[in-house]
Amino acid sequence: MTAMSDKHSSNGDGQENRKSLTSHLPDGGSSSTICIPEPMGSTDFILVNDDTRRRNTTLKENLSKLQTKAKEKIRKGCTKKLLMKRLPITRWFPAYNIPFAVGDLVAGITVGLTVIPQALAYANIAGLPPQYGLYGSFFGCLLYIIFGSCKDVPMGPTAIISLLTYQAVGDKGPEHAIMLTFLSGCVILLMGILGLGFVIDFVSGPVSSGFTSAVALIIVTSQIKDLLGIGQYVKGNTFVEMWTAIIQNFQHVRVADTVLGIICIVVLLLLRALGAISIGPKDNEKKLMSQKITNKVLWLVSTTRNATLVIVTGIIGWALADKGQKPFILIGEVPAGLPNIQPPAFTGYTDEATGEHVSFSDIVSNLGSGIIVLPILAILENISICKAFSAGKSVDATQEMIAIGICNIGNSFVQAFPGTGALARSAVNNASGVRTPLGGLYTGLLVILSLLFFTPFFQFIPKTALGALIIAAVIFMVEVKVVKPMYRCKKIDLIPFLGTFIFCLAIKLEIGIIVGVGINILFILYQAARPKISIDRLFTGEGIEYMMLTPDRCLIFPSVDYVRNLVTKHGTKEGIFPVVIDCSHIYGADFTAARVVESLTNDFAARNQPLFFFNLKPSVVAIFEGLQPKDFVVYYEENDLDMLLKRRAETA
Repeated sequence: MTAMSDKHSSNGDGQENRKSLTSHLPDGGSSSTICIPEPMGSTDFILVNDDTRRRNTTLKENLSKLQTKAKEKIRKGCTKKLLMKRLPITRWFPAYNIPFAVGDLVAGITVGLTVIPQALAYANIAGLPPQYGLYGSFFGCLLYIIFGSCKDVPMGPTAIISLLTYQAVGDKGPEHAIMLTFLSGCVILLMGILGLGFVIDFVSGPVSSGFTSAVALIIVTSQIKDLLGIGQYVKGNTFVEMWTAIIQNFQHVRVADTVLGIICIVVLLLLRALGAISIGPKDNEKKLMSQKITNKVLWLVSTTRNATLVIVTGIIGWALADKGQKPFILIGEVPAGLPNIQPPAFTGYTDEATGEHVSFSDIVSNLGSGIIVLPILAILENISICKAFSAGKSVDATQEMIAIGICNIGNSFVQAFPGTGALARSAVNNASGVRTPLGGLYTGLLVILSLLFFTPFFQFIPKTALGALIIAAVIFMVEVKVVKPMYRCKKIDLIPFLGTFIFCLAIKLEIGIIVGVGINILFILYQAARPKISIDRLFTGEGIEYMMLTPDRCLIFPSVDYVRNLVTKHGTKEGIFPVVIDCSHIYGADFTAARVVESLTNDFAARNQPLFFFNLKPSVVAIFEGLQPKDFVVYYEENDLDMLLKRRAETA
């Protein structure tokens, strides 16, 4: 048999190069053509070896070229379209009108009444004086108006971020928390600029649910000590440590605080249920005006339940203190006025307790992994909220990261601890009819007013009331409802869910989420190492029986030995049949795969068993041919199989 080849180059529009192998049949009949890819690599990059030209290129010329490219990049970046994308306020503010202003005013005030009591309570979770929660609830709201892309997000402290702050800062003081705010903002902003939002994609639904559920239980546990009036005795960061301390100090439980705390929880849950009551027909258009007004009043009473609770218990605490009675532990004096605008402690600070100087490097070292873990979870929490209220529209994750990063950097200059968007406040914002991010203006102003005029009254609020407020809110974060559908859909997803949940409770939150992500990555690697292969017994046009094996994914080093064993096993299981590997789903390979393919073709050739590769991508062919395997045959048309088998029979 003689063979000759002629090369057909690419026509420039993406067609693949082919080498035509033409065989002349012995009987002088017509010839048949079998197309196989031209054994060549990618033409995307061409290496030019011109030492003379390289030597003649001076440093000055290189700098000039770099400067030109930089100017071009800046010129393309400074466009009106990009400006409107990175400053969302420029898109909606020109069309702002009175109905928008009314909606934002109502929503902003409603959210403000929710934010103030929550901020006081979240500061307690973070292990900081109550005023620091208020410091983090106004400036970020104002900055988000300019940079935020989601109208429903009120920037501020959240339960999850407060707990992460406590675990990172501990009892090291506000200076560490403020520096954590700045560094977290820088990390989030940098991730947004570099487009690293894909990192949060590694946190799957089961991992997120396990983490959120564990956080809810840890927060509840952290507030139990205040509910029982034994906060000064209970120390510890983890779920196990806190419960151990609670049990050991149970003899110090204060009856008055416990009773008031339980009453507060019951009242809050009843008021929460009140908001779900709807009087009249289900169709809102068929309801009478009186029914609509009643439903709106019920919703407003339910929504402002936290503020109502704080006001009522504060009045009780004030009345008893005025009579010289202090049956409850109060939150104490809250400094009046706005915080001093100053940068974080970049040059360090002097610890008042020990008198020692704490340097910037010491602060960073003390914060540890919290500098990375907290920003990632802040992004995850905020983007989840944006998706929940996007009404099917796409979410600009990059812009949200830029906004949250800038807000945290700004907050660090007003002595706040880290914050992000909060789901509960976002739900209130949305239900209140917010129209644009300008609703944050009224929320921020309300917090500023409270700092200027109402802080003298905050000192009479019982700590047990704030603990009850948090418990009644976060207990619904325990995602028990996801277990049953997760079990029905894919039982194996319960493993990362339970792994994350257990490790977050037993050790630390960052360890728990790393374990959950690690379990997910192991699952992904296992799937890559064990591709599914469909096996079919087929016949060619001339009636020759052959076996078709079809892998469903790439051939990379974890999977190639598994695929080779399956091909060898099924290729010899029921006789020596020709074997065809359908490569339609294989779009990538590596050196290890090339070595295995070389070995596989040698094994089949040794027992004189035909092995062909069908529809293999040219880029993968180039990888396999890098080792120049013998008897490696690729074809692209189904009717070419008969010709290949006939050729193999002739040469046998």
